[in-house]
Amino acid sequence: MKEYTEEETKKIEHYIDEQNATEARRELNELHPADIAELFQSLNLKEAEWVFNLIDDNEKKADVLMELDEEDRKKILEDMDPEEIGHFIDLLDTDDAVDLIQELDKEDRDQVIRHIDDVEQAGDIVDLLQYDEDTAGGLMGTEFIAVNENWSMPECLKEIRRQAEDLDDIYYIYVIDDDNRLKGVLPLKKMITHPSVSRIKHVMEVHPVSIHTETPIEDVAIDFEKYDLVAMPVVDSIGRLVGQITVDDVMDEVREQSERDYQLASGITSDIDADDSVFAQVKARIPWLLLGIVGGIINSLILTGFEAQIAAVTALAIFIPLIGGTGGNVGVQASAIVVQGLANGRLDLKNAWKQIGRECLIGLLNAVTISGAVLVYTLLTQPHLYAVSFAVASSLFCVVIFATIFGTLVPLTLERLHINPALATGPFIQIMNDVVGLLIYVSMSITMLRLFPL
Repeated sequence: MKEYTEEETKKIEHYIDEQNATEARRELNELHPADIAELFQSLNLKEAEWVFNLIDDNEKKADVLMELDEEDRKKILEDMDPEEIGHFIDLLDTDDAVDLIQELDKEDRDQVIRHIDDVEQAGDIVDLLQYDEDTAGGLMGTEFIAVNENWSMPECLKEIRRQAEDLDDIYYIYVIDDDNRLKGVLPLKKMITHPSVSRIKHVMEVHPVSIHTETPIEDVAIDFEKYDLVAMPVVDSIGRLVGQITVDDVMDEVREQSERDYQLASGITSDIDADDSVFAQVKARIPWLLLGIVGGIINSLILTGFEAQIAAVTALAIFIPLIGGTGGNVGVQASAIVVQGLANGRLDLKNAWKQIGRECLIGLLNAVTISGAVLVYTLLTQPHLYAVSFAVASSLFCVVIFATIFGTLVPLTLERLHINPALATGPFIQIMNDVVGLLIYVSMSITMLRLFPL
């Protein structure tokens, strides 16, 4: 494959502008499918279709389709009839085929499946479509090599060669029993060092790491990282081997999940890209912005009842941003630690109280440090306004404690309710801490003004 460079991109774009099909085809046939897909990002729909049709190798075309962004892929597929789509699906692994079919309208799916020439693959695809796409069953493919535990090594090698003809990559050789239940894994080293073993079960590695079809994708990713795997077998409820998940599929899912979590934490309510329509972007952004406006209105109402005190002691107003900003930062820090722990499996709801206790201690130490430092500062800069100094310091102490506990409890609660806890690291925490922080500050200020009258 030719190396994909900026110069290469400009050259192909020049051929596209001049409609030089011969030179464009020659360049495209030397590029990797992922590089061709990247090239599509700079093309309009008409140019993209022209380039796509120049690719000679249908398998490469199918690979390019799967490398495209979902929106670009949909545009290409819209101009294909079900028979043509079915032909491309014939060339894909089952996991990729299922992903592509799930992107089609429901009324088009059955038509496309009927045009898949390989009946066995079509049956596998139909079976895989039954699984939730956020589970191991929805992520797995049915391309793998399996041998019977009672076979001899010569029988095993013969069967491996037969099954390998239809596979692009071989990761592991799984060992099953007569009922298709997963029993072990056959290492390549054992195949070389035990060429005449009487039964595969005598040299296989037993108790392989496997996952159930209903295992959530987040747990699948954790297991891949924990055991340093490149592929993992998937079994059904009675232990039968039904599929395999490869690390590239897991990485794609992890990346997509990270993007969704980042957007959610930023106050974007749905999965969008930079090139999505203006309407789609506004629709995704506006809900939390409106909620922020509501929070701001509530804060203004709180301050309305505090006008007399602010008018009498203008120094009180100076520290309002400090209270809100500190509470927001502390809350986001606490929630981020919990969300990260839930995501990587190091924190479980079963030990949630332990985490809450730790965060309370951390919050207490932070509160003492922050409020103490601010108290010293205010006493030095406002030497005669004891009410202001103690109001700010005590408010910060309470705000830090509240924000820490709130930032810890919210993601844990969302996780228990099966809502993405990444929501807790975004505007929700900021808005709530602003409102509660201001209430605390107003209450403390009124109290301190009574204790230390001017």
